[in-house]
Amino acid sequence: MNFFANRIVAEWLEGLGRLALLSKEAISSLFTFKASARDFIYQLYYIGVKSQSVVLVTGAFTGMVLCAQTYFQFHKVKMDTATLAVVSVSMCSELGPVLTALMVTARVGASMAAELGTMKVTEQIDALRTLATHPVDYLVVPRLLASIASLPLLTAESIMVGIISGYLVGVYLLGIDPAYSYYNMIRYTGGADVVIGIIKAFIFGGIIAIIGCYKGMTCGEGAEGVGRATTEAVVYASITILITNFFLTLTLTELLRYL
Repeated sequence: MNFFANRIVAEWLEGLGRLALLSKEAISSLFTFKASARDFIYQLYYIGVKSQSVVLVTGAFTGMVLCAQTYFQFHKVKMDTATLAVVSVSMCSELGPVLTALMVTARVGASMAAELGTMKVTEQIDALRTLATHPVDYLVVPRLLASIASLPLLTAESIMVGIISGYLVGVYLLGIDPAYSYYNMIRYTGGADVVIGIIKAFIFGGIIAIIGCYKGMTCGEGAEGVGRATTEAVVYASITILITNFFLTLTLTELLRYL
């Protein structure tokens, strides 16, 4: 039992070390500008533009259900007009960035792992090294840059659509007074809530790209290895986002409080 436990811990630490080295190489390469502009633009389109539909649907229905559930509870204590304020703060600092990151992880993180895993299995990554092309510069950096650039914009869209959807449900379906709802939203939603959400989106974008690329470039042999790498990329990135979100919430809230 101890042997297997030690082996699992050793493999986990080894994988964490490889992930850290890949992150270091990718970040170092960002400052050398070796990434192709054409690859970056394509990844920006694939990650950002083509993910809009799923992000907008997620944001809209999240805002609607959050508004309805908040209203049902606040109506008991006659605080109906505070409903939209709760929706706004929650979407800006928590639900917007987290749900956007999870949806992009499911769509893009899996795709990165599968694409790079297939390239590894078919020895295309080895061919790049033979042609004196660094795989990190050619494959990882454009995806990392595109993820970091796309996630804040997608998060902003999700926040906007979620708040508008919550407003429409609250005012036209639940009958909340629109003037007081809007006033309370503006009063209790600060710029710090928006800043926290955008900072989280930048970090989540990096997490999605790094873990997706790492799992793809270190996958096992054959179709089974690619499938396992794809699944692990989504699971590990999602868990990392949720854990990171907790510590970012505590850190950023305290930091912005003293600024």
